[in-house]
Amino acid sequence: MTQAFEIETVRTLATRIRRHVVQMTHRAKASHVGTSLSMADLLAVLYGAILHVDPSHFESPSRDRFVLSKGHGCAGLYAVLAERGFFPLARLTEFYQDGTSMAGHVTHSGIPGVEVSTGALGHGLSIACGMALAGRRDRRPYRVFALLSDGECDEGAIWEAALFAAHHRLDNLVAIVDYNKIQSLGAVKDVLDLEPLGQKWEAFGWAVREIDGHDIDEIFHILSAIPVAPGRPSCVVAHTVKGKGVSFMENQLLWHYRPPDASEVARALSELDLER
Repeated sequence: MTQAFEIETVRTLATRIRRHVVQMTHRAKASHVGTSLSMADLLAVLYGAILHVDPSHFESPSRDRFVLSKGHGCAGLYAVLAERGFFPLARLTEFYQDGTSMAGHVTHSGIPGVEVSTGALGHGLSIACGMALAGRRDRRPYRVFALLSDGECDEGAIWEAALFAAHHRLDNLVAIVDYNKIQSLGAVKDVLDLEPLGQKWEAFGWAVREIDGHDIDEIFHILSAIPVAPGRPSCVVAHTVKGKGVSFMENQLLWHYRPPDASEVARALSELDLER
């Protein structure tokens, strides 16, 4: 079910996601803190105000679907699902631990609320296209939201899926690009420049909007107006900051892979104070 939009409630949810992410990656001594932090505001708006999903009926045929194509950012997704009541918060301690189902790339097995396992970059949008096409043919009211990384747009499979979605006029499909401009080995513009990214999606037949991916109000108003154009899939290019919310992680390549140590966790949590 969609929640009423209360900007401070959603902003608090984003902060809680970030706090969980910092602690989860530290506890597991695992990646990927930076990319999970950059998408926290997007997840908070989606799960706090946009998606028609109900934790008590998470397999309802009419539910909206969310696909985390950038599966390495799963700490953020697990955190928001726990916060929204899909499973107990205590389960977040299982993240990246041997013998548990909460893997380091998002997995649906044993994790309520996760639609599909992802992590091999470039595949999530194709899966989302299939879901959207099935919904259209079954005359279901649901929308499908796929969250992509910017580096993932290096993959040819993304653009095959983009062509497919426009060809089939899948206006129940939304691709959100977490454009934090840093990928695993360097700045996106240095590894493989994507600019002009919005115009590329437009050339592939999508209706495009570019937003500040940390402006809660702007994210809400764009996503609540989907489809951007009837008969066309929507692409939201969300300009974000890698490591957003933790000053020493912001815009730093180091935090693509490196987990925070105990002192860094303490410093990060002091900056992510819920009382501020």
